[in-house]
Amino acid sequence: VQLQAFGGGLVQAGGSLRLSCAASGGTFSRLVMAWFRQGPGKEREFVAAISWSGASTFYGDPVKGRFTISRDNAKKAVYLQMDSLKPEDTANYYCAADLIMTSTSDYEYWGQGTLVTVSS
Repeated sequence: VQLQAFGGGLVQAGGSLRLSCAASGGTFSRLVMAWFRQGPGKEREFVAAISWSGASTFYGDPVKGRFTISRDNAKKAVYLQMDSLKPEDTANYYCAADLIMTSTSDYEYWGQGTLVTVSS
């Protein structure tokens, strides 16, 4: 499975941004999809995950109520809608895939990062 994330950019605090992750190869509809991020000088952090059907989602505490993960199995894509962005959301954002939903970094497949910068 190959994953490619895009949609990052520069946004002011309080603004919104939508990230996308396109998958190829494998059976996308069977995969749990997740987003992680890694800010400057920080460890990789869990952001959100979504089940293969989209029926179940869960989020890391720092983004609850502000970010929304969704997926389109027909398009083999997963999205991260980010609202009310804060400077501390600045990070490289990575999409990941596996068969099991977890908040740890134990995902088998990873895409390259897309940089999100939130200015104050």
